[in-house]
Amino acid sequence: MQMKELVFTLILLMQAWDPLWAQTTAAPAQPDPPGLLQRLTEGAREVRAKVQNFGELVRGFADAYYEDHIEPGYGKYFEWASGVRDSAWERIRTTADKFSLFKGKTPTDQPDVN
Repeated sequence: MQMKELVFTLILLMQAWDPLWAQTTAAPAQPDPPGLLQRLTEGAREVRAKVQNFGELVRGFADAYYEDHIEPGYGKYFEWASGVRDSAWERIRTTADKFSLFKGKTPTDQPDVN
């Protein structure tokens, strides 16, 4: 009776072993894993792409915020400052033209320094 059980157990083991053996021997060899520097380079490229995308998003938001909220508020102050600058420059020119030291007889003449 023990012989029948032994043969039956061996047949079951052979049937179970055959598919397992076929999987392990037929599996293709794995390629070499990428090196540390290559993985770091790929990771750095991914991070850089994400940061650039985020930067573009933030810049778009900042531009929209500037156009909607800041530009309308400062426009009148900017025009006022430009007017003050232009009038001050014009006053400096007219004052400089009054002095004969800075005037030549013709536009190409050099001023008298004596």
